[in-house]
Amino acid sequence: MALGGNPIFNGKNFRGATQAPRVPQAPYGQAQYGQQPYGQQSYGRAPGQVMDGQGGWGQQQPMTNEQLQQMYNQPAAGPADTGRMTYDDVIVKTAACLGVVVAGAAVTLFVSMGLASMLMIVGALGGFVLALVNTFKKQPSPALILAYAGLEGLFLGGLTRILDQMYPGVGLQAVIGTLSVFAVTLVLFKSGKVRATPKAMRFFMIAIIGYAVFSLINLVMMWTGAVQEPFGLRTSVEIFGIPLGVFIGLLAIGLAAFSLIMDFTSIEAGVQSGAPQRFSWTAAFGLTVTLVWLYVEIIRLLAILRGDD
Repeated sequence: MALGGNPIFNGKNFRGATQAPRVPQAPYGQAQYGQQPYGQQSYGRAPGQVMDGQGGWGQQQPMTNEQLQQMYNQPAAGPADTGRMTYDDVIVKTAACLGVVVAGAAVTLFVSMGLASMLMIVGALGGFVLALVNTFKKQPSPALILAYAGLEGLFLGGLTRILDQMYPGVGLQAVIGTLSVFAVTLVLFKSGKVRATPKAMRFFMIAIIGYAVFSLINLVMMWTGAVQEPFGLRTSVEIFGIPLGVFIGLLAIGLAAFSLIMDFTSIEAGVQSGAPQRFSWTAAFGLTVTLVWLYVEIIRLLAILRGDD
């Protein structure tokens, strides 16, 4: 499972992808391909004739006033008509990814606890691998992105079932918390009050590296048995009587929320730049990664708080 941040357009050459190639210009006085020099006409072509598409010449029919008016009244081609990414594309594909996540999570509810735990491990490892593949892949692959969503669904479903058995209701609380953070972040972004400025990006990178180092150290200490607590250093270390995991969890939720801002910024830039429509899958993948990360941090923080009661 990737830590978040939308990988859209990183290393992807999308600018100008929707533009037609430039027509080469012939030297002055020479005809371009398919054209005759000024004052000359092609052999066998009468004035007013055009190519009929089968190698012959046909008479060009003048357009009537009604046809000209109809052409004039037609609306200009929008992004969807020209094969460019739109916000609707991103919304539909993100909904598809989240639907697959929910479907994968539902699978763990109808199997035994032992099998659910095994599926959680498979989902975590497989999701991590596919997250890396989709992140560094130059062109988005809908099949791989949906497969990632399904594996993450298995991981989240198994994790939620285990924690919800220990602390009843924590799963529903985590879902509500995730949706609430997403909604608040989207509103703040749309209002222009929160933006991914270069200064904020530098702080984010420093904080995310520090968080990743802590998570790695904590994981190694749990695997080696150096700490016996369920969440490792998050619950074995306390500051003023408050588990360290509470502070770490709040920081991680803040980082995930800012990662959503990065996602929205990338999507906005892609739409405004006329990115090809296929990159809406990349945007949906980025949002799915961030929402998965956000959900994990929220449910873990809730479990730590419930365990400290």
